[in-house]
Amino acid sequence: MFGNRDCLTDYDPRESRNKIRVFIWLVSCAFLLLVVRLGYLQVFRGDELRQRSEDNRIRVQEVKPLRGLIVDTHGNILVDNQPSFDISIIPEIAKDVEAVKNKLTNLCDWVEGVLSFKKVSQPSGRPFVPVRVGRNIGRNKLAAVETHSLDLPGVIVDVVPVREYLYGDMMAHILGYVGEISLSELGGGVYAGYRADDMVGKYGIEKFLDGYLKGKSGGEQVEVDAAGRRLNILGRIVSVSGYNVVLNIDSDLQKICWDAFQAEAGTVVVMDPRTGAVMAMVSRPSFDPNLFNRGISGENWKGLTTNPLCPLQNRAISGQYPPGSTYKLIVAAAALEEGLITENTEISCDGTYQMGNRVFRCWKKGGHGAVDLHRAIVESCDVYFYHLGEMLGVDKLAEYATKFGFGSKTGISLPGERDGLVPTKEWKLRRFREPWQKGETTSLSIGQGFTLVTPLQLLRAYCAVANGGTLYKPRLVKRIETADGQTVGDFTPEAEGMIPISKKNIDILKHALWGAVNEPHGTGWALKREEKDVCGKTGTSQVIRLPDDEEDQKSEIRYRFRDHALFVCFAPCEDPVVAVMVIVEHGGHGGSASAPIARRIVDGYFNLEQERRMR
Repeated sequence: MFGNRDCLTDYDPRESRNKIRVFIWLVSCAFLLLVVRLGYLQVFRGDELRQRSEDNRIRVQEVKPLRGLIVDTHGNILVDNQPSFDISIIPEIAKDVEAVKNKLTNLCDWVEGVLSFKKVSQPSGRPFVPVRVGRNIGRNKLAAVETHSLDLPGVIVDVVPVREYLYGDMMAHILGYVGEISLSELGGGVYAGYRADDMVGKYGIEKFLDGYLKGKSGGEQVEVDAAGRRLNILGRIVSVSGYNVVLNIDSDLQKICWDAFQAEAGTVVVMDPRTGAVMAMVSRPSFDPNLFNRGISGENWKGLTTNPLCPLQNRAISGQYPPGSTYKLIVAAAALEEGLITENTEISCDGTYQMGNRVFRCWKKGGHGAVDLHRAIVESCDVYFYHLGEMLGVDKLAEYATKFGFGSKTGISLPGERDGLVPTKEWKLRRFREPWQKGETTSLSIGQGFTLVTPLQLLRAYCAVANGGTLYKPRLVKRIETADGQTVGDFTPEAEGMIPISKKNIDILKHALWGAVNEPHGTGWALKREEKDVCGKTGTSQVIRLPDDEEDQKSEIRYRFRDHALFVCFAPCEDPVVAVMVIVEHGGHGGSASAPIARRIVDGYFNLEQERRMR
């Protein structure tokens, strides 16, 4: 007992108090550190963490608008919208992006390169913002992704609209295509206000009227779980569809032109000479615009861009050709209006024309004999127009050609139109530092030499003769309207001036064009119809000049060196309602290559109109 008392007597309470103080001090320090940490997180990182928390629960999702429809003059849909499925990844939820990448690429035997993870692997400072890695995956792959969604954290599927071009390559050069906005386009000029990943028009009507077609994006505030799956929609801003575009194009007539033109390369344009409305436009070779909607493959793009026939070029507005004998109408108009000749003025053609030490030949070796203006146009006598060219001179020819609309864009609602070329003495001196030669005027007088026109320019000039002298701006767009049919913009006929030709001289020219088709020796005899209602002119556009002794061996010349074949016409002669321009590249003679195509188109147009009246 005494021992026990000694133990109790030896106990010192101060030792216990010291231990308690140490414990309290440690707890206080820990608590202080916790308070400091909480204060730091609350004060200095509170906004960031609050946003991260919200982003983990609430996701703001852009809702892409539907692009406006494009329809033909009768309301037939040419371009529609179809649903497409895109894959996106939320990096913060996915965590291990490499693992998700492997799962996606192995899923459904997807090969490497189908998906793009480059943007995911680059830190953006917005880890909860979805990054698209695959576009238009298809319904089968969509089902596979949805089935394995639990194994693919952070992977979401969005439904987005894509364009569907219902007529494929038949209308590709008119309608164009869309593609993802490029870095060079983003934020500049007409693309101010656009965002990355927006789809914009890249070609054709899609590009020219992109501002009307694109619509306005909406958005959804979506509540999601930890895996990124949608739970609820908390708010919505409805997207606004783009305006619809109504064209003057007649899809039935377009098909007639497409089927009629089976040549390897060239173009067809059909216009209403009374208003300038473009009713059909074909350019061959063509391409399928649907290839671009889902992201064109490198192989397909290379095939289009390396093709020597340039399928991406719209030859109707950007092809530049010597007009050949179709230009003789302008030369004749100038000579008549300047009083240098009358319709009865005769010139003798023996098949040759001497200019200095050079001999220019007529296409008819034996010559045409004594010909007046009417017969010179009907039979396309070269020698007759050599003389007219010498009388007029290059600058007077240029003056009239310019007033017929050559040498400048027509202003049609399509990007990529070319100016053509109307040469003058001053132009040659500036361009080549050489004076103009008289022999060059001789070549110009039959549509060869430096002169270049686009098919649309040439057709517009003939339309002005057809309608009595009014030069109309070609109109591809008829109107722009809202989804419910309210008109936003109406494109009415727009006269840009009058050609400087009197009614009397226009009648002389029209009668000669009628003879070129309907008289026995007319170069456009292939277009003669039972109704005898077509006026037209053939043309042969020389690609390279051949020595005289090789002129008879043109069939043996390689394709790319053969002449272009042209034909332009309108009908009926008294009150024209349709005008057609046909160019067959390297086709040879206009009368044999282009006129039969024009014949099928003119017949098809009137048959189509008759069928519609009978419905």
